[in-house]
Amino acid sequence: MTINPVRIILDGTPLSIATVATVARGRVEVELSPDCRARMNVARAGMLDCASVGEPLYGINTGFGSFAHVRLPSDQLATLQSNLIRSHACGVGASLPPTEVRAMMVVLAASLARSHSGVRAELVDAIAAHLNRGITPVVPSRGSVGASGDLAPLAHLAQCLIGEGMVEFNGRVRSAKDAQGEAGIAPIQLAEKEGLALINGTHLMTALGALTLYDTNNLLHAAVCATAMAIDGCRGASSVFDARIHQVRNQPGQISIAHALRSLLQNSQIGPDHAQDDPRVQDPYSLRASPQVLGAVMDAIQFAHGTIDNELGAVTDNPLVFGVNDPEGKWDVLSGANFHGMPLAIALDVLRIALCHMAGISERRIYWALASHDKENRLPAHLSSEPGVRSGYMIVQYAAAACCNELRTLAYPSSVGNISTCAGIEDYNSMGATSALHTRDALRLARDVVACELLVMAEAIEHQRPLTSGVGVEHAHRAIRAVVPRLTEDRSPSPDIATIADVIERGSLAIATLSLV
Repeated sequence: MTINPVRIILDGTPLSIATVATVARGRVEVELSPDCRARMNVARAGMLDCASVGEPLYGINTGFGSFAHVRLPSDQLATLQSNLIRSHACGVGASLPPTEVRAMMVVLAASLARSHSGVRAELVDAIAAHLNRGITPVVPSRGSVGASGDLAPLAHLAQCLIGEGMVEFNGRVRSAKDAQGEAGIAPIQLAEKEGLALINGTHLMTALGALTLYDTNNLLHAAVCATAMAIDGCRGASSVFDARIHQVRNQPGQISIAHALRSLLQNSQIGPDHAQDDPRVQDPYSLRASPQVLGAVMDAIQFAHGTIDNELGAVTDNPLVFGVNDPEGKWDVLSGANFHGMPLAIALDVLRIALCHMAGISERRIYWALASHDKENRLPAHLSSEPGVRSGYMIVQYAAAACCNELRTLAYPSSVGNISTCAGIEDYNSMGATSALHTRDALRLARDVVACELLVMAEAIEHQRPLTSGVGVEHAHRAIRAVVPRLTEDRSPSPDIATIADVIERGSLAIATLSLV
């Protein structure tokens, strides 16, 4: 994959998570490289040679699923592919946002471009043309069991390519055929194997995982900023971040988080002032154990990151085409199960649990700051400027608690709930699409909780003035104050929380000098 300022060249190499996000959220064009085009054409010719000798090849000259035993005559093979798309476009529920569909499209195109799917280069061209002209298929979000590929969602995507189904184009939903006519794109006529290749892959799971991880990276930075702000805002002890403590635990995430917190709190005036007169021997776990908890979260994020990175260089349809190291140029067409989403399902389940803990410890710090600990924290109850008359940020903790409750429900692992399909042929499914959808939703909830903490702790820092916090914390505090003013009288916190959540999503609180993920 090669990138220039306005175009991404699909050359068979892995996509990056950032590239998927760029295509999904921007108008960067996508193009197939000439070398990839040539490799795809050679592989397709090899596949057709195998089929021509009469050998049964799944989905190429046979039916699908439990119909794999049905051999089909050559004059029905093109019809077979289109019928596959129509019959499998069985999604239900709310439609995926256009950004997520665009992410699916580029992940699918890159996988096909790796020349093991046996499809024509024109199929990748068709996907790229729709991306480049802003024609986005309407794809229902539910229907994939995450094993024989993301069948139903990808079938809705593929419908658009053949001129059927609905799309979003120029800001409104319309028929694919009408949008293609306006954009000057002809529907593609599917040939052997191509319908199967379009839907037999992990592209929904991978796309949602990539976008979620892209945003999770920004959220982790914000959560570390919020933690450091809470330490000084609540007058906690920064000595718990001493490098020696964390080196002997020997957990890499914990070591990195402690280092980040030390850096953010460097040169704080609040810490030394607190050390002189605070009778507490130890702070609550939500402050004291923050490197241990967020470090484990970071390690889980890195595990999921590695799995998605690997999948962004994968070919996940079935069967696959391979050249044989043979002087006669022979080819093999091999059936397998690369479409099975279990690697993604487990990784995203783990990520969702990590997000639950990121938000959970954040909510506990919010509670600690708002509870009446004025002697230790020097904070009025609920950060109210006039307790009793004004409620301050009392209900912000309620909102965070509600999000955490929902996060706990979402954290149940989707991958452990198999349901057999296709007359028992597909008897162990991953439910990876469910995991991806739940992880996407968990990210949004966790982001709102961290936004709540940043709102509360920015106010807590104000109550420690004229003392200043560390350089990094003060930088984060200014970023919050640039969009949300001090709480001088009661107002609705909802717009402020939403504004801070947007700051987090944009990456404005990313700690550029620290290598967290």
